[in-house]
Amino acid sequence: MTTLEAPYGAGVAAPGLLDRERIVAKPGFNRWLVPPAALAIHLCIGMAYGFSVFWLPLSRAVGISKSVACADMGLIDALVTTSCDWRVSDLVWMYTLFFVVLGLSAALWGGWLERAGPRKAGVVSALCWCGGMLISAVGIITHQLWMMWLGSGVIGGIGLGLGYISPVSTLIKWFPDRRGMATGMAIMGFGGGAMIGSPLADLLMRNFASPTSVGVWQTFVVMALGYFVFMMSGAFGYRIPPAGWRPDGWTAPANAKAMISTKHVHLKNAHKTPQFWLIWAVLCLNVSAGIGVIGMASPMLQEIFGGSLIGQDVGFGQLNPDQKKLVATIGAAFAGLLSLFNIGGRFFWASMSDKLGRKLTYFTFFVLGFVLYVSAPTFGHMGSKALFVLAFGIILSMYGGGFATVPAYLADMFGTQFVGAIHGRLLTAWSTAGIIGPVVITYIREAQISAGVPTDRLYDTTLYILSGMLVLGFICNLLIKPVDPKWHMTDEEVAALQAKLVMAGNNATGSFGIGKGGFDGKAALAWLAVGIPLAWGVWITFDKASALFR
Repeated sequence: MTTLEAPYGAGVAAPGLLDRERIVAKPGFNRWLVPPAALAIHLCIGMAYGFSVFWLPLSRAVGISKSVACADMGLIDALVTTSCDWRVSDLVWMYTLFFVVLGLSAALWGGWLERAGPRKAGVVSALCWCGGMLISAVGIITHQLWMMWLGSGVIGGIGLGLGYISPVSTLIKWFPDRRGMATGMAIMGFGGGAMIGSPLADLLMRNFASPTSVGVWQTFVVMALGYFVFMMSGAFGYRIPPAGWRPDGWTAPANAKAMISTKHVHLKNAHKTPQFWLIWAVLCLNVSAGIGVIGMASPMLQEIFGGSLIGQDVGFGQLNPDQKKLVATIGAAFAGLLSLFNIGGRFFWASMSDKLGRKLTYFTFFVLGFVLYVSAPTFGHMGSKALFVLAFGIILSMYGGGFATVPAYLADMFGTQFVGAIHGRLLTAWSTAGIIGPVVITYIREAQISAGVPTDRLYDTTLYILSGMLVLGFICNLLIKPVDPKWHMTDEEVAALQAKLVMAGNNATGSFGIGKGGFDGKAALAWLAVGIPLAWGVWITFDKASALFR
């Protein structure tokens, strides 16, 4: 082995299989193998978005053919009952646990991830996410809701947090020339996980259903085992570049032109800067507006357009039960179509941010989003289904784009040394938005109903309030400027942190023969492994969404 092939400094004991030093890339490694590894993990944990496919079957886990309801059953009773079926309202608490625990675990263990490396974090994520599903399966067999909350909600939520941020720092370091595109590729997978997982779960539940079982626990076991293989493959596919690596012929752009820092801010200081909290607010406000729409997309379309969705000139309240079923199918298609925009926006907008710059990209989100939110009620009153759907498709593309662009924004501001951990702390903005957005749209809708507002105008006030959130986001983004140099780490501090990642006998910067290759045979196979399931999910979703235009 030549000195350039040594993945760690001379005289250092060989690292363990999962250690960060073990996965420093060697000459000849192709950087295009890293995004599929990240996608392999994100496509699995992204099933968190698709867990609603389990709610109705689980609500009749005891009765099988129909729910066994128990009067006056409180939430505490539901956690331990073995004779009464769970209500959907008891089960959906798992959503809250997913995203609250995701944000908390990413914030708490982001620093550990930077020290341990993405492989170890990916393995822990796989153990938690898949192990949590197996615990949930036991909870279904024994009919103990608390085990489902603990298994998928808490333990699985930890897996979500670590899996979500595991590739961020790695991809940004591998693609300093295209930071937005790199994170967009991975985070696109989190949005796409439900597109694959939901129809797969539906197929499995239908196969396992019997006179004595609704087929959910068996589905959990099969999916957990499949996800574990996929996630472990992704975790062991991770590699990190050696200190000083950069793509051939690439030089960092001037700070003044692109607001991209060549310095690093320590994790312990990032939250002391105004830039951290301004970006926190930017993400929170952008996500709050979008997540509120996601939660109410289907009923919103149905109530605004009513019978016109099926060629009837009557309001939603005048539809008979059969007509409401047809309208509900179209509402579900609308939600499916929005998921495609959400996923596509993650890659499109993050990639565009490499050309526009992160600040201008967020300005686009807030300005264009404001125009679309305030215009949507008018589109609804006009009866223009096409304009209404298009407006919300673009809105959801920017919702997804906000998630995918923010890691690159953080890297621009704080450097790449601790970007994964800083991103983990920033995800508490997501947890906050997950409360604000649904609360705003749900409670205002209830207030409008109580005030006797017609169903086709129930969401006007809500949409205007959401547009106001985007105005606040615009102001926060406007205030962002480069970090004060007093927070920058010295070159000596950075060198000390990177010491174990410096190739033996080589302290210079350059490509070291690493990162080349493009889409060679090995990279093509890796991309096919994640691309085929993703394409299948897109096709299934598109096929269902086409009902909107039939």
